[in-house]
Amino acid sequence: MELIFLSLGLFSSLSYAASASPAADNVIRLKPSLNPPPGISKPIDPSFAGFGIEPSNLFSFMGAADPNTFTLNLLNNLANYTGKPPHIRIGGNTQDYMVYREDQNQWTWINNDNAFEHGANKQDSMLIGPRFFEAANRLPNGTTVTWGLNLAYDQDDHIKQITTMAKQALTNCPNLKITSFEIGNEPDLYLQNGFRTGPWGGQIYTQQWLSRASAIHSQVLQPHGLPSNFFEAAATASTIGTDFQISDLLGFDICTAPSYLSGWNQHDYYYYIGVSGYPVSLSHLLQLSTTEDQFAAWTEQVQQAQRTPYPYALREMGVVGPIGLEGVTNVFGAALWTLNFLLYTASLGIAGIGFHMTDNSNASAWQPVAMYGRPAHVRPLYYGIVAFDQAIGPSCAARVAQYPVPQVPDGYGDFVRAYAVYQQQALATLVVVNGKVFNSSSSNSNSNSNSAPGSQPQKQRGRITVQLQLPPSTAGQTLYLAYLTNAGADATANTTWNGISFEQSGDGTPAQVSSSENTVRIANDGTATFSLQDTEAVVANLGREVGASTPGAETSCLNVPQKSPGDNDTDTTPTDPSSSSSLLLQPPAATGDAGTPNSPDDDAESGVEARFVLGTCTSTAITIAMGVMIVGLY
Repeated sequence: MELIFLSLGLFSSLSYAASASPAADNVIRLKPSLNPPPGISKPIDPSFAGFGIEPSNLFSFMGAADPNTFTLNLLNNLANYTGKPPHIRIGGNTQDYMVYREDQNQWTWINNDNAFEHGANKQDSMLIGPRFFEAANRLPNGTTVTWGLNLAYDQDDHIKQITTMAKQALTNCPNLKITSFEIGNEPDLYLQNGFRTGPWGGQIYTQQWLSRASAIHSQVLQPHGLPSNFFEAAATASTIGTDFQISDLLGFDICTAPSYLSGWNQHDYYYYIGVSGYPVSLSHLLQLSTTEDQFAAWTEQVQQAQRTPYPYALREMGVVGPIGLEGVTNVFGAALWTLNFLLYTASLGIAGIGFHMTDNSNASAWQPVAMYGRPAHVRPLYYGIVAFDQAIGPSCAARVAQYPVPQVPDGYGDFVRAYAVYQQQALATLVVVNGKVFNSSSSNSNSNSNSAPGSQPQKQRGRITVQLQLPPSTAGQTLYLAYLTNAGADATANTTWNGISFEQSGDGTPAQVSSSENTVRIANDGTATFSLQDTEAVVANLGREVGASTPGAETSCLNVPQKSPGDNDTDTTPTDPSSSSSLLLQPPAATGDAGTPNSPDDDAESGVEARFVLGTCTSTAITIAMGVMIVGLY
């Protein structure tokens, strides 16, 4: 049978049509345009593939009196591959348990013996001091950070407590580039966990969010010369069946002038134990279509965000929550899923992903300290992030488009996805992920890789052939291939990416374990052919080695059009402020330290990108509501 990718109109008229006649069994025919297709993503920020660190576990990841060099090496690897450290969110459940005490000088958080009785978890049960910020400040220089603040705490001195925490973060972390505050973690669950009683929902949340944002702006941001639009909302676990949807919050005037909003922030897990309501397996995870199904409600939120001027980020994302699942999240299959998820969400126009990490989770990209009878170690999931980072490269110009898969043979359709990456408006990279499950526990496997308990062996490892058709003008050029591979989906160790291992060194630094160069010469007719095993992914670069610098990368960040983050069209013509549509899409003015709208120079000095400054949230909310009504008529 034949596996064929067709363009279905995604690519422009410069695309070359797919051949109608089969050449071999299990062949994927890719015929991309050399120019970016319609619907392609905006340029991807190099910090896109980021992490969330649970505040109560900060010292495990960053170290106590001595820095955790294992964590720092792994973060520095990623910074080297993209030219910018991954975005870090310091936030999670325990941000809503923490208050600051100046005399708490231990390299850990301590229990508050005088905590208020309120909720299943006391809203001030954890005391942190100066050492907490000293540990956070060890992140790689220039790391962009979203810092989580405690909204659950609602005693009489709540303004003093939250402004104190914000001030400590900005004052005592000079190594970091804190770009936003997050007020509260998953407020949609506050009734469930007892942090709030009585009436509670999106509207009351908005009122309390605005009150705290206003206080932080006047007492903390203005003295630091920072603008008012410094806050992400609403860090929700889920918006399904709630009034915490973006359209709801807009209707509640969450971005009323002066604007405190810098972006939208939501959370998701592919699967959550005790919540998802169906059994999960490695095979189910690698059925990549299920990711798209699970993400449907979040896709709607992305679309609502894209009707506003504010970017949308998944600041807390996980494969299986709350702390992973052995045999699913700690095996090689999770690396393939991660690579696909990053490419998929990038193609949707999401601004960033934060894979959440705790020190006791099998879903964390690495184990930062000894636990479960094992020393600190790298999990396969980390390799999926590295593969994504090297696929987009050290550039601010990478843009991603997904290929549709309309015709595939039985057994492959839900497991195979392909993506194209464009640099400087030209095709640079193709990525194919083959999630068809093959386990290393098969009797045919000669590998000594570890296997997860309960995995089901297959008799023979299959493969597909990728047949690439490019214009004849590319004839003679070299296609460089890099594989994300292991002995099988259930392998817990010995993953390699591009011939590199992060396990062999023992300290998280990369070790080249294979020096073989995988290349294909493009034939005179523009074709190139290579193979891909089941449970494997390949990144194919046109004309340069995978991981090498992208031509023009040094200036690409400077050349990205300064547009409203939520504007999705590809036209770079400045918006006409007099038009009615521009009034619907522009945010209220952000204010600087003098309480007046920021000039471009103000934004440049504070490290915050310039934003348009007209319009109201209410008009945007009406636009979204009208869009929903119109769709409902058809």
